[in-house]
Amino acid sequence: MDLREQHGMELAATRIIVRKKGLWLVPSQSGGKEKYQVNLSPEAPSCTCLDHETRGVKCKHIFAATFVMKREQNADGSTTITESVTVTETRQRTTYPQNWTAYNDAQTHEQDRFQSLLADLCSGLPVAPPKNGRPPLPLSDAVFSIVFKVYSTVSQRRFVSDLREAHKRGYISKVPHFNSISNYLENPVLTPLLHELITESSLPLKSVETDFAVDSSGFATSRFTRWFDIKYGAPKVKQDWVKCHIMCGVKTNVITAVEIHGQFASDTKLLPALVNTTAQNFQIAEVSADKGYASRNNADAIASVGATPFISFMSSHTGKGGGTWEKMYHYFQFRRTEFLQHYHKRSNVESTFSMMKRKFGDSLRSKTDVAMTNETLCKILCHNLVVLIHETQELGVEPIFWSKKIA
Repeated sequence: MDLREQHGMELAATRIIVRKKGLWLVPSQSGGKEKYQVNLSPEAPSCTCLDHETRGVKCKHIFAATFVMKREQNADGSTTITESVTVTETRQRTTYPQNWTAYNDAQTHEQDRFQSLLADLCSGLPVAPPKNGRPPLPLSDAVFSIVFKVYSTVSQRRFVSDLREAHKRGYISKVPHFNSISNYLENPVLTPLLHELITESSLPLKSVETDFAVDSSGFATSRFTRWFDIKYGAPKVKQDWVKCHIMCGVKTNVITAVEIHGQFASDTKLLPALVNTTAQNFQIAEVSADKGYASRNNADAIASVGATPFISFMSSHTGKGGGTWEKMYHYFQFRRTEFLQHYHKRSNVESTFSMMKRKFGDSLRSKTDVAMTNETLCKILCHNLVVLIHETQELGVEPIFWSKKIA
């Protein structure tokens, strides 16, 4: 492909080229208002641009009009002509089948199965070495207590009744004091363990999920930032929030990776970490994300794990730069309908956040940074366990944790 043909392809992808009275009107690539008239005569195609008239060569405008014409042609060689036609359409409402037996069973036994799955998951945590003095609460009991507390959505004092019942069933060795739950949430040692438990809770669905979506959302906190605005001469107040970045499967909505950083952390810079964490345990076929993640680095990061990126483009993007980024851009321009069918799987990550916030709340009760991070991770872990409970009924998946350690 020579330089003129390449520029013609870019024109066809980025400019509006129309046919009027047998001639194709091609805008200037420099961005001006001037339009060149192209005649795609089979014998001798012509253009009114200086390049064609003075040199007699096939210019980029001829190539651009040719690409657009081929794009609008049918398989038999005929050309599609767009006309205004009034059509009366009878729309039928799309319905989706629901396995009500499995759904009802999962709903009516969810809390019992949640405790059982959580206890199995916490049993794989390390055991702290014995110390002199009063024995501390086992790590598995501490994690079980804070996660089950977030699942219950009630206050710490009222939650003690649920802990006593869990102790009777043998899920924890002893019932902790209600104030201890806040102390466990503020322990930074639990943060990497909760990350590990989230990953482990997603593994029973690794044979189901191959397509993934990425996005971020915020959880409101009880802290407020106050400052004095000199411009308006009045104090201002703004609520703080925790920003959570996740990657989830588009079939079951299970969360496979999570990153929690500052309130204003850039979305696009965190995608490679989410992709790499997921790729360690899942076979990724494609990743969809909105235009906030559109960058060459992200396209390359997804391609490096053998997956196909489907990321929406901004109006300022041109696709220049080569590699996966350019291929993705031309796929978006010339096969947009097919591209959007894959891209719209991204809406499932919105559903994941909606599921989580509706069930476990869209705000945090904790007040310190570590506790707010751990509480957010507990919400995600609760969501994954609930997903597992439903998929056990729908798909017959048997949740087995820590299989790698057992093997």
